[in-house]
Amino acid sequence: MVRVQSVVAAGDSPAEALSDLRRKLDTMDLSPSFLFAFYASTQDDADLYRVLAERFPGVPLVGGTSCSGVMSGKGLGGRHSIGLLGIEDPDGNYGSAAERLGHDAAGAAERALASALDAAGCPGELPELIWIYQTPGHEEAVIEGLRRTVGDGCPIVGGSAADEAVSGEWRQLGPEGPMRDGVVVGVLFSTGGIGLAFRGGYEPAGPSGIVTRIDGERGSESGIVTKARGRRILEIDGQPAAEVYDQWIGGGLAGKIASGGPILADTTMWPLGLDAGSLADVPHYLLVHPEAVTAERGLSTFATIEEGTRLYAMHGDRKRLIDRAGRVAAAALDEVVGAGGRLAGAIVVYCGGCRLAVGDEMPKVASAIAEQLGGSPFLGCFTFGEQGLLLGRNVHGNLMISAVAFGT
Repeated sequence: MVRVQSVVAAGDSPAEALSDLRRKLDTMDLSPSFLFAFYASTQDDADLYRVLAERFPGVPLVGGTSCSGVMSGKGLGGRHSIGLLGIEDPDGNYGSAAERLGHDAAGAAERALASALDAAGCPGELPELIWIYQTPGHEEAVIEGLRRTVGDGCPIVGGSAADEAVSGEWRQLGPEGPMRDGVVVGVLFSTGGIGLAFRGGYEPAGPSGIVTRIDGERGSESGIVTKARGRRILEIDGQPAAEVYDQWIGGGLAGKIASGGPILADTTMWPLGLDAGSLADVPHYLLVHPEAVTAERGLSTFATIEEGTRLYAMHGDRKRLIDRAGRVAAAALDEVVGAGGRLAGAIVVYCGGCRLAVGDEMPKVASAIAEQLGGSPFLGCFTFGEQGLLLGRNVHGNLMISAVAFGT
C-alpha cells in the first residue's frame, strides 16, 4: 500500500524555517521510499541537504529551489518556506541521480536516467514516471536525452528550478546534495498507480503568424539541413517579431520596442501558443513566454522555437489561472480513480510566472487544488519552465500547470 505525507516548514528567516522543519520531521509518521523537496532560494540548501540526509539516509531525493517558496493543502508556505512530499511504497522501486549539464545537456540527462534506474534496481526497465528538475535553459535537450532511452513511452514530468527575482539563484537538489547547472532525475515504479495532467490556463486571442526567422543554429540529420531552432525569434510573417507581437496584444509594449529589454511581467497574461493537436475536437496549446525584446526588435523566449512554426496569440486572466489549477488536479485524480484506485497524495507544478501574476490571490490556487483532491496531502512548487506529457508527447513549455496523483 502507498502512503503519502507532505510537510511544510516556515519562518521569518531561512534559519527559522529550517529549525521548523527539524521539529516537524520528528513527528513525521512515514518511512519514505522517495522524497520530493522544494524550497525558497533564500534557503541554505547545503544545510537543508544535511538535515534530509541525516533523517532519511539513502532515500532517493529530487528537488530544488521554487519561486517564493511552496504551497500545500494549508495554503502558501511563505517567503522562506521548505516543502517535502514523501512517498512510502515498500513494494515499489524508486531511484534518483543527478548530473551537471555542462556542454551536453542531452548526454547528461541520459546518464542521470541510467544512474537513477540502477539506483532503483531496475536497469534497462521502463518506469511508470520519470521526474526531472533542472536549471532553466536546456529543457528541450534534457527531454531529447531522456527520449533516447524511453521515447515517449514513459511520461516525463517536472520543472525548471526558479528563484524570486529571475536573477539566476536557482539550484537543484539531488541524492548527493545541491548543485547549479544540473539536472536531477527520479524514476518511479509505483505499486499504487499514477495519474497525470499537464495543461495551460490560457485561450487563443485570435491573431497568429508564421515564424520566418530565428537567431539559432541549423542542425543536420543524415546530411539534410534542418530548420533553424532557438529562443530568439527575429521575424514573424517577415516583420520584426516584437512589432508583430505588440500589435497582437494591443500595443502594450510600445515603450519597449525601440529600447528593448525585459518584458516578462508585461507578457505573463499574453503568451505565445503552439498548436499541440486536438483531443475530442478540443485544441490544445503548448505555451511559450516572451521574456525580452532584443536589439533587433525580436523576442527572446523561455522555450525553443523552430522556423516555420505557426504561433498563436494567447490570453489569460487571474480567474482562469486560479480555476485551471483545480481542474488540472482533478484531471490527474480522475486517472487514478478511473483505474480503480484511491488517492494517496499529489505533487503539483505551477508556473512561477503565473504565481507572480496571480499575486495576492495565490491562496485561492492552493484552496482550489486542495478542494479537488479532497483534503489528501499535496505539495506544490513554482517553476520557470514546466515539462509534461501533452497528447502523447513529452514536451517543455512555459506558464503551464501539471499534477501527478499517486494512488494507494
